[in-house]
Amino acid sequence: MTRLVLFLGTLLLAVSVNANETRDIFKGKLFPPNVVLEYREELGLTKEQFTAIRSAVVAVQAEVAEHEWDMQEAYSRVMKMLDDRPLDEAVVTREVTAVLQAENRVKLAQMTMLVRIRNLLTDEQVAFLEANWSRETN
Repeated sequence: MTRLVLFLGTLLLAVSVNANETRDIFKGKLFPPNVVLEYREELGLTKEQFTAIRSAVVAVQAEVAEHEWDMQEAYSRVMKMLDDRPLDEAVVTREVTAVLQAENRVKLAQMTMLVRIRNLLTDEQVAFLEANWSRETN
C-alpha cells in the first residue's frame, strides 16, 4: 500500500512536469518549431517550409489537446480513488495506466512533429541549427 502511494506521488509529480522542458535530450539533433522560426531569416526558410512547419504544429496541438484532456480525466479519477479506504489496487493501477498511456501519446505526437520538422529542413539548415542552437542549449 505504501509503495502504491509513493508510486502515485512520483507519477503525479512526473505528469505535472511540463513537456516543454528546456533540457535538450536529443543533443541538438531535433529542433522545436519556435527555434526554427527564431532562426527563420538565417535559415532562409521558404514559404513552403514555413507553411509545412505551421501545419505540423497546428496538427500536433490539436492532437495533444485531446490527449491532455484524457490525461486530466484519468488523473482526476485517480485522485478521487485515493480518498477510498481501502484502495482498490487493481482499479487504481488501471487508471494510472490510462494516465501513462495518454502521456505517452502526447510525447509520441510531439516527437513525430519534431521529426517532421527536421525532415522539412535542408542539410545546410540542419547544420546551421546544430552549430548555432545546440551551442546555446548545452
